[in-house]
Amino acid sequence: MKTTIYEPRGKAGEYAPLALNLYKGCLHGCFYCFAPSATFADRATFHNPAYIKPRPGILEDLEKQARLMAGESREILLSFTSDPYQPLEKEALLTRRALEILMANNLTVTILTKGGAWGLDRDRDLLTANGANAWSVTLTHDDPDMSEEWEPCAALPQGRIDSLILAKMSGLKTWVSFEPVIDPEAVYRLLEATHEFVDLYKVGKLNYHPLAKEIDWRRFKGEIEERLARLGKPYYLKKDLLEAAA
Repeated sequence: MKTTIYEPRGKAGEYAPLALNLYKGCLHGCFYCFAPSATFADRATFHNPAYIKPRPGILEDLEKQARLMAGESREILLSFTSDPYQPLEKEALLTRRALEILMANNLTVTILTKGGAWGLDRDRDLLTANGANAWSVTLTHDDPDMSEEWEPCAALPQGRIDSLILAKMSGLKTWVSFEPVIDPEAVYRLLEATHEFVDLYKVGKLNYHPLAKEIDWRRFKGEIEERLARLGKPYYLKKDLLEAAA
């Protein structure tokens, strides 16, 4: 039996104690994506529709492992090296089938997606089966044009925000990943726009891009902490941001 649910290490380990990657590749094509290098794939190939597919035997292996883990309370994040609600999911239904297995074994799930609200609208029945489940999205910019520039095939910012509203209305826990921070001012605006229906914020800096050297990380850290505290919002600052701001 392959280990499909695993303990992420390094930067990924700061986001969730367990993780599950269902797809090989991702169509969203984000220019800051770390997954190609993490999976030893060429970036152009990784985001090519011809490359993207369900991981071989993933559901069969998941079913075996989920039975052994039944009742485990640690959250399982979907996904780090792909998106559970990228376009292929509408036909493949891989995420939905995985959720059926996970919920049947009383396991706790956190969705992390840039896919918008359609996935939650479809799978709300499964995601609300466990009161500890969470819905989270990555938000990098509030300008649709900037979003399309950095994340060409992902849902636009408002679509992701709409999914958070729907998740909160459905009784799910919600959180936002402000990572990578591309424009601090956009992050401040996104915080103001979402704080009423988001339970937690996780913040990490931009890495491996020339723009990262132009951002005053110490100033940003101080400003985002002040704003989060003023709004009374729980948050987690990633280690790379803390190191850059030291």
